Amino acid sequence: METKAMKGGEFVVRETPYTEVFIPEEFDEEAKMIRQTCLDFLDAEVLDKLDRIDAQEEGLMQNLLDKAGELGLLGVSIPEQYGGFGKNFNTSMLVGDAVGGGYSFAVALSAHTGIGTLPILYYGNDAQKEKYIPKLTSGEWKAAYCLTEPNAGSDANSGRSSARLNTEETQYLLNGQKMWITNGGFADVFIVFAKIDNDKNLSAFIVERDFGGITMNPEEHKMGIKGSSTRQIFFNDCPVPVENLLSERENGFKIAVNILNIGRIKLGAATIGSARSVVTQAIKYANERVQFNLPISKFGAIRHKLAEMAIRLYANESAAYRAGQNIDDAYAALVAGGMDEAKAKLKSTEQFAIECAIIKVWCSEMLDYVVDEGVQIYGGMGYSAEAPMERAYRDSRINRIFEGTNEVNRLLVVDMLLKRAMKGELDLMGPATAVANELMAIPDLGEEDTAIFAPEKKIIANLKKIGLMVAGAAVQKLMMSLSKEEEILMNIADIIGYVYVAESILLRAEKIYHTQGENAAIFPLDMARVYLYTTLDKIAIAGKEALYAFAEGDELKMMLVGLRRFTKAEPFNTKAARQRIAKRMIEENIYCF
Repeated sequence: METKAMKGGEFVVRETPYTEVFIPEEFDEEAKMIRQTCLDFLDAEVLDKLDRIDAQEEGLMQNLLDKAGELGLLGVSIPEQYGGFGKNFNTSMLVGDAVGGGYSFAVALSAHTGIGTLPILYYGNDAQKEKYIPKLTSGEWKAAYCLTEPNAGSDANSGRSSARLNTEETQYLLNGQKMWITNGGFADVFIVFAKIDNDKNLSAFIVERDFGGITMNPEEHKMGIKGSSTRQIFFNDCPVPVENLLSERENGFKIAVNILNIGRIKLGAATIGSARSVVTQAIKYANERVQFNLPISKFGAIRHKLAEMAIRLYANESAAYRAGQNIDDAYAALVAGGMDEAKAKLKSTEQFAIECAIIKVWCSEMLDYVVDEGVQIYGGMGYSAEAPMERAYRDSRINRIFEGTNEVNRLLVVDMLLKRAMKGELDLMGPATAVANELMAIPDLGEEDTAIFAPEKKIIANLKKIGLMVAGAAVQKLMMSLSKEEEILMNIADIIGYVYVAESILLRAEKIYHTQGENAAIFPLDMARVYLYTTLDKIAIAGKEALYAFAEGDELKMMLVGLRRFTKAEPFNTKAARQRIAKRMIEENIYCF
């Protein structure tokens, strides 16, 4: 029987078979070669120049991007007709992952290939694409994205930058101030958002540095990513040819939203690569650092840290590539249905915008955890700029702010889910009602399914019920005022996000078990179980906080009973599993999963 393709956000109400997910172990040889090329490039060109990059040595970053362009690293997902390799979305994610350990260079490359190039590729007309994409793909031209303003950050559509036609109607005269512009100091092409006349919504423009009327403040001094060029940019009657309006008038906000969806999941991929590098460095240091006549990797407290770092990395990696393949599959289906390829790229990413937001939040917070523990394992040397953890720690912090703050993205997760339910695109009410009825029924004490993965799958199913129970009750009780209850919404988002990541790591372990055998799945299953059992407690806390905020009396008592029922699980020795995971990495002297 043919299975129905998974829709974005549908994981909340539907069990996902392991056969429907992609896992990183399935990348083909060509994708692995592209990844290795990226890693070799970092080793040969970037990692020995980090101090020079952070000092923003004149021309260095541009030169590195030029070299990356010569190797094709700027055009992995660009169609071949424009000089790219034409690879799928998940392969472009793999590139972001591979260069993620490149500190500020990774930021510059990601901004150029993502938010700087993709608006033209996806929204440009044929003439615009033919003029700009080949030069952006080769690296001859560098790109930047100008959306944020001093009074317009998360609320991007409130921007005050303006554009008006000249009397000859041949040019738009662009005026305004943009800030936090990555690659701003050297970009040749800017994607600039502004409102034409008194329009309600933004429009987008392709602006070349040589058009004139552009001035800049000096480079920003930042906590981290010091090698990334970050400027305030001023447009003073900057003349933009009318043919450089990108897409339709007032379509800029839609462009910004859709490109940010891509930016969010790509940021997640980059944090995975960065975390992998940090975990390996921490393992090597723990094996080298001797205290009390023993390498510190022999001590249980250090092993706990190393294992937990690896588990969170592995879990988020599983979720990121699961979502990436969902996007690829949706794209293929849309193209097969006759949709234009560029539109299909956008529509497929938009369809999984919920997952993109989850990946952005969970991956950025995973990396912050990993670098923090990396500093701790290095001890005093972790705080020293002579060792690698200090830079990794500072550089990580921006990821929870980039591409929409994590708070905004959490709110978006719930908002998008509820809107899709209201439109009839997702049936949340039916499953939520079923959970409410289950709470009133006598618990089913039938025989436990002891098959491999059955206990874990039951936990996942129950955690989804918690999300439906809390969200359903909150919608019923608060109705239209729920949108103002941001703390409750973030509690619900935490439940949903943890469920997605926990299910992803479990599905990865299950797929490895069925395709590679029981022995290959020993460590994946250990990691999946530890992540799942620690997630139980986190979801229980989020559920309680939400319920205490709006429920009371018998209703509250009933749902708290449900919360206890749905977080019940047989004991599992997480300490022993972590020890096994850490021991394997310590023996290999590398993050090896």
